[in-house]
Amino acid sequence: MSEVGTIHVAAALIQDSEKNVLLVRKKGTDYFMQPGGKIEPTESPEDALIRELFEELGIVIDKEQLMPMGLFTDVAANELNHTLFAHMFTIRDVSLPIRPAAEIAEAIWLSADHVAAITLAPLTKNQILPLAWKEEYQV
Repeated sequence: MSEVGTIHVAAALIQDSEKNVLLVRKKGTDYFMQPGGKIEPTESPEDALIRELFEELGIVIDKEQLMPMGLFTDVAANELNHTLFAHMFTIRDVSLPIRPAAEIAEAIWLSADHVAAITLAPLTKNQILPLAWKEEYQV
């Protein structure tokens, strides 16, 4: 029997004025997910998210813009036999434009109408999008 590892990340639910959700896909992967990343041993989830958003998308935010959603758990999308623990935040008033960098291959604004057209990470599909869109979301 294989052992299950854990991954701890900080990530953001970012929506525009039309309720589209910002998702990213890392290089060499198929899954779209919320932007964010792994928390370094010396970082708080807030500090990790601020760092990751700047490094990966050029988004500049401060702690006052982060609204905690809670800690979410699901199967990790890109790492076999790992459980994901995600400290989730919502963010408003994001600095634009968004510029994919570092390991981000693609960033998209996804509408509820186009959700079936892309491959979603388990956490995104099972928990975050249903919260973001409530009545609009149907998988």
